[in-house]
Amino acid sequence: MRAPDVSALLRRIGAEPEPPSPAALARLHRAFVEHVPYEDVEVQLGRVTSLDAVDSLDRILAGRGGYCFHLNGAFAVLLEALGYRVTRHKAGVQMRPEDEPSINRNHVGLFVHDLGEDLWLVDVGLGDGLHAPLPLRTGTYAQGPFTIGLRPSEVAPGGWRLDHDPRGSLHGVDFDPEAVELSVFADRHEHLSTSPESGFVKTFCAQRTDGSGWDSMRALTLSRVEETTKKTVLETPRDWFGALADVFGLVFTAEERDVLWTKALAQHEAHVSSSRP
Repeated sequence: MRAPDVSALLRRIGAEPEPPSPAALARLHRAFVEHVPYEDVEVQLGRVTSLDAVDSLDRILAGRGGYCFHLNGAFAVLLEALGYRVTRHKAGVQMRPEDEPSINRNHVGLFVHDLGEDLWLVDVGLGDGLHAPLPLRTGTYAQGPFTIGLRPSEVAPGGWRLDHDPRGSLHGVDFDPEAVELSVFADRHEHLSTSPESGFVKTFCAQRTDGSGWDSMRALTLSRVEETTKKTVLETPRDWFGALADVFGLVFTAEERDVLWTKALAQHEAHVSSSRP
C-alpha cells in the first residue's frame, strides 16, 4: 500500500499532528467528521470504488468523502501513521428496531488501543453517528443534544453494542471483538455499491455531524437535526447544489451535476408518489 499523505490530510481537516492521546484522538475525530462528508456520490454516478484506504484518502483530499469502508478505512490509516494502534472489526448496522441485529459486515468498526486503561470506539463512518470517540465501557454518553449507549453485544460474544439516539437514521450497531483486515469486506462493498437493493444505489445521500447536530441530504430533502428537526425540500438545481457545497463541501463537474440532479429528482418524485394515499 502506498504511504498516505498525512500532512495533506491534516490540512484538509484543519488538524495538527500531535502525539497519541485520548484528547488528541478526540480532536482528530471531531475534525474529520466535521470536514469529510459521509456520501454515496460515486455510487450514484455508477463508478465503483476500491477498498484501498489510500485510494479513499486521495478522494478525500480531492474534496469527496464516502461511506463506512472508505471513511473508517482512511481514518485508520491516518491514525496508524500518527502512531496509534488501530484494529478493524466486522460490524452490523441495525437500521430499525424491528430488524434483527447481526454481524453482517455491512459496516467496519475501529478500536484504538494503548491509550491508558480504556479501549476506544472510533467511528467516522456512520454519517449521523459519533462526533467523538467513546471509551468501550458500558454506559450512556452525551454528544451534543444526542445520547448514545454502549453495552456488551448480544449477538457477538465479547463484542460491543452501540445503541443510537432515537433521532438517528439507524437503531444501533454491533461490533465483533476479532480484528480483521479491510479486505474481509470486499464482497459487502461490491453489494452496497452495485446492487439495486442497496440503499446507496436507491437514494442519493450526504451526511455530516458537528458538536450541535446532524446534517443530512436524502434525494432533495435537506434535514438539520438538533433538539428538533428542520426539513427543507430543495426544488431547483441551484438550491440543491448550493446546499451540497455549503453544508457538505461537495462540488461537482457539469457532467456530474447532470447525472446527480436527474437521479435525485427522480428519487424525490418516487418518494412523494409512494407517500400519497
